[in-house]
Amino acid sequence: VRQHREIHVVMGNEACDLDSTVSALALAYFLAQTTPAPKAAFVPVLNIPRADFALRTETTFLLRDRGIPASSLIFRDEIDLGGLHHAGLLSLTLVDHHVLPGADAALEEAVVEVLDHRPLERDRGPPCQVTVEPVGSCATLVTERILQGPPGVLDRTTAALLHGTILLDCINLSPAAGKVTPRDVACVSLLEERFPELPARDAVFGALQAAKFDVTGLTTEQMLRKDLKVLSNDEAVVAVSGVFEDLETFLLRPGLLQDLEAFCQGRGYAGLVAMTVSFNESHEPTRKLAVYSRQEPLRGTLCRALEEATTPSLLLQPLPSPWPCVAAYAQGNAVAARKKVLPILRVAL
Repeated sequence: VRQHREIHVVMGNEACDLDSTVSALALAYFLAQTTPAPKAAFVPVLNIPRADFALRTETTFLLRDRGIPASSLIFRDEIDLGGLHHAGLLSLTLVDHHVLPGADAALEEAVVEVLDHRPLERDRGPPCQVTVEPVGSCATLVTERILQGPPGVLDRTTAALLHGTILLDCINLSPAAGKVTPRDVACVSLLEERFPELPARDAVFGALQAAKFDVTGLTTEQMLRKDLKVLSNDEAVVAVSGVFEDLETFLLRPGLLQDLEAFCQGRGYAGLVAMTVSFNESHEPTRKLAVYSRQEPLRGTLCRALEEATTPSLLLQPLPSPWPCVAAYAQGNAVAARKKVLPILRVAL
């Protein structure tokens, strides 16, 4: 700020999963390599505090595997985006999301580009450039952008990061999981064509999936923080956590109710939706969800919205729950991942 250096930040969403991280790293690298006479420094920012990085087990695994040390990454608590914006020095490109959370609303006017694969929830006028396409992985859109650029910019490290991310996001390109599109398949094939030394798909996916689902030793609080999104209205803040464990196992964790209460109280959440997922040998997902709130009206509102949703219908079946303040469900529509459930909850709030 003192030197009036302009900063162009490329940043993923606040869950900071592998897709958000790699999309930010790869796109910032591409922009830095290809922007003619850039006024700004291009900086990829991981949208979590550094202390939370160890919980992103699949991301730490892939970056370590590719020789990228954590010390070379910049985290959200290490850069003052508000101060840069206030000084008129910030440009912001959003990857893997297109609506900033309420706490970041002041940064909206700094957004110059969006690259996302969620359904569009709000329009942005020019000069903001918007690419929102229904592909399985945001890394697919970044790969397409890089492949359309000058030849030679894509290096082996970036290719391996994008390749692994698309495979993990699209469940090894398995149609049964309901995530993959022809564009995801095309990008994986193009990356393999350019870099034939990339490891085999099954090996890449197996290692990343094992790292992602490795929750051994994590406390309940860490499991809930590992893949967390937050929704709010004027009256309530609700957490939506992706949990990589079967719901029955999760609900039987010792001291779970106290842990849920402490997690929500400590962070000011009025309620929590935990969405669990597990996969069988054929990469077919099983999804279940639990709705926790001490406030019966809020719990009822969230449960009704999920039960009665039609776009998409979640086909929920009630499951037994050990506590009256936790409603549990099996989700018959197993292809409705969290990005399809978040808009339902947002409307309910």
